[in-house]
Amino acid sequence: MAAQTYIAVSELHPSFSHPKVAGIIIGKSDVKSFPDRKNIGVDRFAFGFTIKDSPDFFINVSAWGNDGYINGLANSFSIGDCVTIENPLIANKDPEKGDRFCPSTPTPYRLLLTEAHSQVRLCADMDTVDRLLPFIHLPVKDSTDFYSLGDIVANGQKLDGSVINILAVVKLIGEMKQFATSDGRRGQRLEVKLFDDCVSSFPLVCWDREAIQLMQTVIPKETVLFIADAKISFDSFRSGMVATVNSKSIVTVNPDTREASLLFSYAKEVSESGGLDQDETQEDMPVESITDVYTVSQLKQKAQENPDVFFGITYSFISKLDLDSSVSKVIRTRCSRCKFQVTEDMQSCTNQLCPGRDQAFSAATDFDLLVDLTDHTGTLPACNLRSPVAEKTLGCTTEEFASLNDDERTAMKWTFLLERCKVYVKILPSAKRKSGIQGSILAGSLADPGEVKQHMSALQRL
Repeated sequence: MAAQTYIAVSELHPSFSHPKVAGIIIGKSDVKSFPDRKNIGVDRFAFGFTIKDSPDFFINVSAWGNDGYINGLANSFSIGDCVTIENPLIANKDPEKGDRFCPSTPTPYRLLLTEAHSQVRLCADMDTVDRLLPFIHLPVKDSTDFYSLGDIVANGQKLDGSVINILAVVKLIGEMKQFATSDGRRGQRLEVKLFDDCVSSFPLVCWDREAIQLMQTVIPKETVLFIADAKISFDSFRSGMVATVNSKSIVTVNPDTREASLLFSYAKEVSESGGLDQDETQEDMPVESITDVYTVSQLKQKAQENPDVFFGITYSFISKLDLDSSVSKVIRTRCSRCKFQVTEDMQSCTNQLCPGRDQAFSAATDFDLLVDLTDHTGTLPACNLRSPVAEKTLGCTTEEFASLNDDERTAMKWTFLLERCKVYVKILPSAKRKSGIQGSILAGSLADPGEVKQHMSALQRL
C-alpha cells in the first residue's frame, strides 16, 4: 500500500536518506523576503508550514529559495490540505534561531526543503487522505489546557505578554484592513470577536495573511476555536486584554474534544435564543458618527455586495409595528448571564449550560420588537428594535407599556405607523446570516419634512 511507504513523523531521524512523509497541514506562515548576504542586491524568500500525521506528532517544515520557487510552492496548498513531502533534509531544531518563531512541536527535528532536491505534492492517495483528515480537528495541546475568556479578563494585566491556549467561539469577523509601513512594506490586519459562556465579546487580532484567510472561512456563532500559543497583551487604548495569533500559534477549527462540544452546545442555544444579537449593541457605531444616507433598495444592494456589517440612515415609513399584539411578543425576559429567554415567574435559568446556574438567578425584561421600514424603493422587513433604543423611541419603559390597555397600545402604534421617520440602522448582510439581511434600529425619530425633501432630492440625483 502507498501509505506504508511513508515514514512517520515520530520515527524521523537525520540519518535517513530520501525520506517520504505525508501529513495534513495544520499551520502555515506568510512568505517573507530577506537580503541575500552572499549576493548583494538579491533577496531570498522563505516560508514555513506544519504538518501532522498522527494524533500526537507534528513537525515544522521550512522552505528557502528564489521568489518564483517559494511563492509558487506557497500558493500550491493551504491549511487543511494533505501533502506528501519527498526528500526533505531532516535537521535538528535550533531554538536560538528560526525555530523560536515557529510552533512548538514534540519532535527534536524539522524538515528543510530545497528546490533542487525536494518535492511537495497534494496527496493523491485517498486512503492516506482519509486517515489524515481527522487530525485537523485535534488540538496540538492538551484539550483541557486552556484559559477561558473569563479567566483572561479576571487575570487582566497579570497575563500581559503571556503565551496561552484559548478555547472560544467566533462571534463576529471584522473587515480586513490593509496598510503600508514607513519603509513601504504592505501589511494587513483582521480583528475577530470571540465569546464563551463567561464573556460576551473578546478581541482576537490576526496579522498574517494565512491566519486571516483561515478566519475568513469560518461561520460566526457556529465555530469553536482552540488557539494554541496565542499572545496576550494589554491594550491601553481599549483598557483591556487582547489576544493575537502569531507565527507560533496553531488554530484548530471545531476541535474534536469534549470541552469544545460543550461550548458549541452553549453557543447554539444562546444564539438561537437571540442573546448574541442583543449583545451586539455594545459594538455599535455611535449614532452621531453615522452620516451615510440610503434608500431601502440601496441598503439591500450594499448588503448583497458587501459581506461586512455597515451603518446608515434611511428616511422611511414604519409600515409594520405590532405594539397591539400580545405583550409577550413585544417584551421578553432573558437571563442576565447567558441571555437565554425565560418567563418572569422562573426562579432559575433553563439553559443547562448557563454559567450562572449555581448562582442567584437574575433576569432582565426588555423590549424586543420587529419593525418593517418602507420607502418608495421597497421594504426592509423585520428590523430589530430593542431596549434601550425602544424605550427612547416609544417614550415609555417596559413597566409602563405593560400597564397600557389594548386601546392605548393601539393609539401608540398609530403615532408611528405610516409616519416618515429618520432611522439610524445597522445592517448585518446576508453572507453573515442564514436568514438573509437583518437590520437593527440604533435610533429613530419623526423626520423633519424639509430634511426629508433635501435628502430625497440628493438620492434621486445619484
